Order: sequence, then structure tokens, then C-alpha cells
Amino acid sequence: MKLRIKTPSARALCHSRSAAAFTLIELLVALALVALVIPVIVAGLRAATLAGEVSERKALAARIAERVLNDHIINSQNQSTLNGSEKAGPFDFRWTIKDEPWAQLGNATVLNSPNSVNQSVVNSTLIHQLSADVTYTAQGRNFSVHLATLVNESVQQ
Repeated sequence: MKLRIKTPSARALCHSRSAAAFTLIELLVALALVALVIPVIVAGLRAATLAGEVSERKALAARIAERVLNDHIINSQNQSTLNGSEKAGPFDFRWTIKDEPWAQLGNATVLNSPNSVNQSVVNSTLIHQLSADVTYTAQGRNFSVHLATLVNESVQQ
């Protein structure tokens, strides 16, 4: 009894190899898909980076605005507009303070109604709106933070 081992023919070998390989068209389609997806991913990463940078600097700008407003209230400065700049770490911030009469007082409702203001006691010479605008730059674009508070001039010393 002879044992015969079947060997695949050359034709069968060639056919099985081509079924396992990529064709040129499949390769070109895959490259085109990658060429479309990569710019979208890069744009998403750029937007995420900008959002992170802006939020970090916005938090610093809000702290600066709050500190500048508190300093202005404590020092009772009577100038109508103040400007300045401040450096927090490697970042530069420019701020402006405005001290104006409270514009919403004229829209206040009559006494004895909800959300009312006694206008005989509170007037625009006593209540001022103190606001701070802090501007900063992130990735070449300008952003700003605006904080405002009401100040009772009769209470300040």
C-alpha cells in the first residue's frame, strides 16, 4: 500500500493567495477614507484644545475681575473708569472697570409689589452698578469676561 500525499496544484495556490490579499481598488478606497477622516479628527482635537485653553483662562479672568471689583469697592475710588493689565502666570489680562448709576432703577416697580424697590429710599445717586470687563487671548482670538455688581454708595466709608 502506497501512501500518496496530495499537494495543492499551482493553480490552487495562486487562487488562495489572491483571495487573502487586498486589491488595488480596495487599497485606494481605504486610503481615501483615511484621507477624509484624518482632517475631521484634527479639527476636533483643535476645537477641544481651544475649549480647554479658553475655559482655563476664563476662570483666571473671572478671579481677576472679582478681585479688581472688590479692590475698587474697598478703596471707594470715585473715578468713572479705570483700566489696567495683569499677568497671571504666562498669560496677560487687560481689565476695565466702569462705575455708573444703576440704569435698571428707572424700570423698578412700585413699592408693595413683588420684586419692588422703594424709590424714595433708593435712588440713582446711592446705587451704582460697578462692572469689570477682563479681556484675554487664546490661540490668537480675543475673549472677554464681564462681571457686574450693585454698590450702595451710602454704606461705603
